[in-house]
Amino acid sequence: MNAQNLMTEELVAEELASVDLQTFRQVMASFASGITVVTTVDGAGTPRGLTCSAFCSVSVDPPLLLSSIASRSGSLQAILERGRFAVNILSARDEKTSQVFASGTQDKFSRVRWEPGATTGMPVLLGTTAHAECELDSVVRAGDHTLLLGRVVAGDAGVDTLPLTYWRSDYARLAPGARTTHPVAV
Repeated sequence: MNAQNLMTEELVAEELASVDLQTFRQVMASFASGITVVTTVDGAGTPRGLTCSAFCSVSVDPPLLLSSIASRSGSLQAILERGRFAVNILSARDEKTSQVFASGTQDKFSRVRWEPGATTGMPVLLGTTAHAECELDSVVRAGDHTLLLGRVVAGDAGVDTLPLTYWRSDYARLAPGARTTHPVAV
């Protein structure tokens, strides 16, 4: 056995304690992220949605994205039942929309402009920077959250506005001069 294998075995054999919750939150709050609203329609036809900053692209082929949602969320249950959802990437002027969908307000959709997505019928918020309509590809339970991998079946990035961002537990703005248009057609 060489030194590399011995070190790996020692690390695996010794389980380390998790960092304390305050430190973890401070570290994660130091990462600036965009803000999305993930939407769906439940079995009764009622639109559902929540604010989500834990979002990223996963794969280009096939086109997959990931959203991390609290497992206790009623909107998550609706997404799992329906198998489809939309991710709406909020613009810098959508702070109130973010707050509405982060709240426990019952009729969130009466406070925003939206329409059914052309491909999936899932709610697409109007005036956002972009949106993606998705079919649920896979689900992974991770601690107190559920990771949704969605295969993007439609989308639009037609609004050239800066995105809404979140940093250190507050809304943030990109610096002046940040690009608002795509540099190259993809």
